[in-house]
Amino acid sequence: MKTILFSLPGNEILTELLAKKMDAEIGKANVRKFPDGESYTRILSDVKEKCVVLVCTLHEPDEKLLPLYFLSHTAKSLGAMCTCLVAPYLAYMRQDKVFNEGEGVTSGFFGKLISGFADSITTVDPHLHRISSLGEVYQIPNKVIHAADAISEWIKENIKNPVLIGPDSESEQWVSKVAKNAGAPFIVLQKMRHGDRDVEVSVPDVDKYKDATPILVDDIISTARTMIETVQHLKKAGMKPPICVGIHAVFSGNSYKDLLGSGVEKIVTCHTIPHPSNGIDLSDIMAKEVKKLMHQI
Repeated sequence: MKTILFSLPGNEILTELLAKKMDAEIGKANVRKFPDGESYTRILSDVKEKCVVLVCTLHEPDEKLLPLYFLSHTAKSLGAMCTCLVAPYLAYMRQDKVFNEGEGVTSGFFGKLISGFADSITTVDPHLHRISSLGEVYQIPNKVIHAADAISEWIKENIKNPVLIGPDSESEQWVSKVAKNAGAPFIVLQKMRHGDRDVEVSVPDVDKYKDATPILVDDIISTARTMIETVQHLKKAGMKPPICVGIHAVFSGNSYKDLLGSGVEKIVTCHTIPHPSNGIDLSDIMAKEVKKLMHQI
């Protein structure tokens, strides 16, 4: 079965990488807004009897969902064999339970919506806090790609004498995995609460790592407040300016500028959301996993 990829606006670089590694063509489509704000989509390439791959990371998802929906159904109406969604960042995963009376479990609603027009979904490290697998939310073949190995490789290739830093005990499992694969040590900051507003943070074995390059690793960098706070603790401890590594570069508001100005050496993120900080390419594993999913449809 031939494969054709379509890039939603803003996803052109990733689409080109995937097409090259999947030996697939890139389709042409017109996606725009009518003057009244409604979405217009038109497929300009032949999709008959082909597998259509729609590439669209889903940060700021509300504007993207209808064009995706229309493109998928249009492709099917033109004879496409299947439509597969590649959404490196997957939105609406945090509201996975009712926190307050009157709320809906929007992760489930969103999953049902996408499962209704896509035949498969591939994503990277979604927020699965109270959900054991993506299959609980999406009723279509799905694949979760983990970025930890790619981050470890980037650290090994680019950083001399690294030490990974976990901002709190909850981060230890994630940080320890990346550190192990990178062959690097890690430490976790220890918080000591002396009162409601009096919290002291210590850096264990700080003297041992005074000459090391601290690496702060997190999955989603949104407000960046945790990282900025951690940078200040490392400064007080006398450590070198850290390198901040994240999977998803959400960076709401001025958070990217704030983090840059906090005293970090560098900020690096994976290519899951287009951003100036992107530096870790996951297209190899994405291409492989999308191909595998096609055989399950």
